[in-house]
Amino acid sequence: MNLQECLKVLRMTPALKAAIDFAIANETAWPRDILAHLESGFFEPAPDNEVIGPTAPRGGPNGVIYWHGKRVAEWGDPTRADMTFSVAKSYLAILAGLAWRDGLLTDLDAKVSDKVAHEAFTGPRNGVVTWRQLLTNTSEWEGTLFGKSDLIDRGRNLGVEGQGKKRSTRPLAEPGAYWEYNDVRVNALSLALLHLFRRPLPEVWAERIMQPIGTSDGWTWRGYRTSGVDIDGKVIESVSGGGHWGGGLIINAEDQAKVGLLIAADGQWNGREVIRKEWLDLCRTPCALNPHYGFLFWLNTGRTKWPSASEGTVCFLGAGGATTWMEPADGIVAVSRWLDSTKLDEFMRLVRSALAD
Repeated sequence: MNLQECLKVLRMTPALKAAIDFAIANETAWPRDILAHLESGFFEPAPDNEVIGPTAPRGGPNGVIYWHGKRVAEWGDPTRADMTFSVAKSYLAILAGLAWRDGLLTDLDAKVSDKVAHEAFTGPRNGVVTWRQLLTNTSEWEGTLFGKSDLIDRGRNLGVEGQGKKRSTRPLAEPGAYWEYNDVRVNALSLALLHLFRRPLPEVWAERIMQPIGTSDGWTWRGYRTSGVDIDGKVIESVSGGGHWGGGLIINAEDQAKVGLLIAADGQWNGREVIRKEWLDLCRTPCALNPHYGFLFWLNTGRTKWPSASEGTVCFLGAGGATTWMEPADGIVAVSRWLDSTKLDEFMRLVRSALAD
């Protein structure tokens, strides 16, 4: 497919075309065979890299851009469903907001163990972990969940992702005293939410979010072959908050953009409140230990993460260049897939400049 065939721009200006050309030209170096990539030890060496959930090969660069609610550009195939890795973390935060709205989660600073009867939340450390700590990646939860130890991601450095990291010997702090990006701990949040809703989280997500905003049904959200959980006598798969052991969200850019539009509109869709604005305000409030992180939402506090974007920027980020970028004040919602993550700030600069012309 040549450039003209894959480039579909609905509001063509030279500046906007340049931004999209940039996204296409700066494709991630990840191979198309995602399973082989994970098994190669990209995230961590064997045996910690064992893939225990479903994967899918990736497509080429694609995405969509909305400006003040109108679709102004697209490129590649935005209808192709691909893995999104840690974008699922932000979706878990939205699900937590639904539990909060429903009265299932009433006190963010309460111990998870008060409501969740599972061995993952017992003992002097894990038994005192709170919902807020799980939502801000500050829980310092310790242990093995679904066959994966928190040690795999302990000491993880997001700035050097993909260097075959070995297990860290970093000593744990008290729960709430240290920020760390740790997939096992996010999976513990997913497990806890499953215990609150007592039904598969993808069913809740479909009914409460995707159906009201009119997405396709071509997405899936999976866990691992090891993550079956007994809920009221029925085994339900607990979904993962990432994909580097397989599992997670497989979804297309168009559907991701609709979720982004919902968040940018403070949870409103066609006059209906789908998500409480008060919850989204919490998600967009920097946590005390990381100014660029809220409730599993990435933030641009002080414009120090993405200097070319606005202070109010919110992003859902996944490894391999899966990004939902929202700038509500400037009317921008964009999804870019398989863009080299080091080029995201420049892409933001080009798009903002193009839309300002």
